[in-house]
Formats: sequence, C-alpha cells, structure tokens
Amino acid sequence: MRRLLRGAVAGLLALPLFLASSPSAQAAPDPLAMTSGFYVDPDSSPAVWSAANPGDGRAASIRDSIAGVPMARWFGSWSGDIRSATGSFVGAAQSADKLPLLVAYNMYGRDACGGHSGGGAASPSEYAAWIAAFADGVGNRPAVVVLEPDALGDYSCMTQEQIDERQNMLVNALAEFRSKAPNAWVYLDAGNPGWVDASTMADRLHAAGLGQARGFSLNVSNYFPTSENASYAAGINQVLGQRHGYGKPFVVDTSRNGNGSNGEWCNPGGRRIGTPTQEGGSGAEMLLWLKTPGESDGDCGVGSGSTAGQFLPEVAYKMIHGY
Repeated sequence: MRRLLRGAVAGLLALPLFLASSPSAQAAPDPLAMTSGFYVDPDSSPAVWSAANPGDGRAASIRDSIAGVPMARWFGSWSGDIRSATGSFVGAAQSADKLPLLVAYNMYGRDACGGHSGGGAASPSEYAAWIAAFADGVGNRPAVVVLEPDALGDYSCMTQEQIDERQNMLVNALAEFRSKAPNAWVYLDAGNPGWVDASTMADRLHAAGLGQARGFSLNVSNYFPTSENASYAAGINQVLGQRHGYGKPFVVDTSRNGNGSNGEWCNPGGRRIGTPTQEGGSGAEMLLWLKTPGESDGDCGVGSGSTAGQFLPEVAYKMIHGY
C-alpha cells in the first residue's frame, strides 16, 4: 500500500544529488554493464492474461503496451521455496543476457498500519532466513532488487521497539545481499513524496542500513510524477550529506505515474502508465516499472472487490489510455 500523509515535505528544491557513497559500494560491479538490457518477464500477470484471452478486445493493447515492458517480479510468502524462486527467475534472465528486476516483499509486520497488503514472515528470525535464501538464489548473477516497499514509511502505528526491530531486519537483509549477491544492486525503499518528509526519511534510511545499499527506491506502487520524486530524492540526499556524509543514487517506479497523482493511493481512477523501464532520466539512476499496471492495490477504488496483487484487465486497459 502507499498511504499518503499530508504535510510539509522538506527539501524539495532541485538540488544536485550527492552520489558519493562508501568505497565498497562504489567498487561494486555494474549489473547494467553485465547485461544487454532489462528482462521482460514472460510470466507476468498481463502476459499470462493476454495469452489466455486472445479473443478479448483488450488483449492486444495489454500485450503490447504493458506485457512487453520490462517489469519487476514480486517475491513473498506466495513464492514457495524462495531460493528456487529467485534462482529460477534470475537464471532465466541470465540465459537471455538481460537484467532482472526483483522486489522483496515479505517483511515481518508488513503493512502493519495500512492493512491492505498485510502479512509477511511470521517472525524476525523467519524473515532473516527467508531473505538470506532470497539473496542466495540470486547468487553471483546480475540483478536489481528493491527491498521491502512500505517498510520505512509505515511507522505511524508502531512502537519504538517495533521500529528498531524493523530497522535491524533491513540492516541484516542488506548485509545478506552484499555477502551472497555481490552483482546485485539493492535499493532500500523510501516511500514517496506524499508520505514522510525528506529529512525524516533520510534518517530512517540511514538507520536501516542505506550505507550498505546501492541506493533507494521511490514511488513504488504510487502515482507521483517523476519530477516530484526527483525533487524528493534531492531533499533526502541533501540531508544524508549534511548529517551522515554521503548520498545515494535513486530509482523511481514510473509504471503508473503517467497522469500523476490525484491524492489517492488505492486504485484511483484516471491514472496512466508512465515512462517504460529505462536507464537514467530526471536524475534517477533508473526509471523502472516496479508495480505491474493493472494489478490491484486492494479492495478499494476502481479495484473494488479485488485483492492486492490481483490482475484486473479492465483497469490495465484504462491505464493504457488514461481514463
């Protein structure tokens, strides 16, 4: 879920980004250079639906405008043996000489305050084992991983003890990737411009181990324009530079931000697909389709009666045309 908390967002001036990071992070291999482009998942929900419904009048548009774009595959409790699941996906991408996009979404206490995407591991120790196996499945192959959307924005109902516990889980997760998946770029999720002010988010990122990550991700499953995310990233990096002496690259989920945000986060109508997955753009290291257009945010909005993650072809079709 992507809760929108109104309030002042600090540091939104278009300032230069601090791209200095730890020496080990700077020396890490470049998975973009190790591959010939981004991987298109042949088993994404829009691809599977289009193939199964060739006579549907919406199928061609969904196949061409959505299914053919490189998108992330999300991994959680539904993925079965996680080492095998990530290994199979990354292995298929490697066979095609392409760079896969993965989202890890199994945090203990996930979406504790919102509830639409609740669930996750049953305990911190179970999560530690799960994320270690996730990273082990990626292994030495090139990959891009977005780590736990919502985790750092979703503090409003949590105690300090729970917050500390969550931060420790993320620190441990990043250490596992550095050890087991050295050719993966891992981005720690930082919410979106309408959720937590940039100064607060910078401190949360730092406490959760951002120094060990490639960078941070923005706008996952949300609708804010890329320019607003770039300004928010500049504010985060300004604070990181002032307080902690480093800054980080960032990536933006552009899958559904073509019409920007109308202030709602849960299946709002009138949204549109955004810039397809690419390297660079608006100061970001990459613009990525992380949320699959047409997959529901939950039982709400134009997805009323659906569950989070369910593919809704009519929503996908309308998102192609922006209505």
